Amino acid sequence: MDERALRDLLERVRSGEAGIDATLATLRRLPFEDLGFAHLDTHRALRSGFPEVVFCQGKAPAQAAAIIARLAEGPGPVLATRATPELYELVRGAVPAARYHTLARTIIVEHAALPKRPGKILVICAGTADLPVAEEAAVTAELMGNTVERIADVGVAGLHRLLAHLDELQRASVLVVVAGMEGALPSVVGGLVRRPVIAVPTSVGYGASFGGLAALLAMLNSCAAGLTVVNIDNGFGAGYAASTINALAADRGQPSS
Repeated sequence: MDERALRDLLERVRSGEAGIDATLATLRRLPFEDLGFAHLDTHRALRSGFPEVVFCQGKAPAQAAAIIARLAEGPGPVLATRATPELYELVRGAVPAARYHTLARTIIVEHAALPKRPGKILVICAGTADLPVAEEAAVTAELMGNTVERIADVGVAGLHRLLAHLDELQRASVLVVVAGMEGALPSVVGGLVRRPVIAVPTSVGYGASFGGLAALLAMLNSCAAGLTVVNIDNGFGAGYAASTINALAADRGQPSS
């Protein structure tokens, strides 16, 4: 339940449209609901501004599907990450409105899209192999009510490709920069803009990339001031962080460009 849904419930109680018993049954699900194998944080949207997100990797498919289906009974939206096509088929059987983003590996249930706030989040990736992580970030930020633009395959091996988009970089409110290999792209972008830059290392690369550790360490040691770094392959975390930054700017009425 989010603030909007709670306000609507209270208004219906005040007007007499909702009875006391029915309202109590609804409120009993706050602040969590025990499914036996999971405690759903049904209070999270009210506290944090966005509902609980389901990380599907490692969960039994039937349990992940049950969690998603139960969350979908609320006002939403519902986001499930690291989801497989097989899990999506299970979810779709219970929640026909569910959608699957193949590249981002996400399942979404969106009863009504959140209003778009001012500002723009720009998601950039160094190589095409980084696109799954970049798209996870983009899908997350879009679902959270942001306008998102994408630039793909502009890594430092051909820096002229990035510079061709310089105006777009400098107009963005927040930038998410995704890179594997040596992880240099976020440092370059950080030196070109005056907006927050969130760096995402990916596990893309040959042996000495150590599954993304080389990119992670490069980003943590960047000389571009203010660069923020999330975990390896954590597109969701980057998209979520970018959304909260953009929301803060929008709430304070700051210019977006």
